[in-house]
Amino acid sequence: MVNIGNEWDELLADEFKKEYYLKLREFLKSEYNSRRIYPPMDDIFNALRYTSYSSVRAVILGQDPYHGAGQAHGLCFSVKKGVAPPPSLVNIFKEINTDLGIPAPHHGELTDWAKSGVLLLNTTLTVREAMANSHRGQGWEIFTDRIVELLNEREQPIVFLLWGGNARSKAKLIKNPVHLVLQCAHPSPLSAYNGFFGCKHFSKANEFLREHGMSEINWAISD
Repeated sequence: MVNIGNEWDELLADEFKKEYYLKLREFLKSEYNSRRIYPPMDDIFNALRYTSYSSVRAVILGQDPYHGAGQAHGLCFSVKKGVAPPPSLVNIFKEINTDLGIPAPHHGELTDWAKSGVLLLNTTLTVREAMANSHRGQGWEIFTDRIVELLNEREQPIVFLLWGGNARSKAKLIKNPVHLVLQCAHPSPLSAYNGFFGCKHFSKANEFLREHGMSEINWAISD
């Protein structure tokens, strides 16, 4: 039984009972018992644990977790302190520096963002070691679609930052005009120069929040 520990438990209670999720659960049991899967089982729902439904001010959607040892811990793009920031995260920090003048932090753990209302959600929440997208199509996309749909129903404005094809595929679920949807290329080295660099999503997000009487997000990461 999943226990997130905040409003998400009640909001997703029906989802955890649906046939697709029960099949996903059996698939994950088998995978975790027979292969090396990331993140650790206890960290799968960390994005929801750190950022409750009513506290969400911005959403960053990733693809699937990092698939190297010790990297993924349940928050998209984030790695724990002591783990070298992967290239996509380095590029995120570069864009924040260009956009807002904030220097890159000395680590890549983004829990500060999550605790301040940035939902750091991957579209697929688990992955096999060294096999990107290996848990795609097993049911996670249906689950994360539901999370986006629930956020879309919110009356209080949210900024959605959709980077790359996987994230942008969820744009169609965000129909409520009170929200802001920002889209561009993925921050990976393969695509960052195709529109991620120079997107100014971080200042645009804060401008939107400010215009709607909400506090800005502190994109700086504490050491």
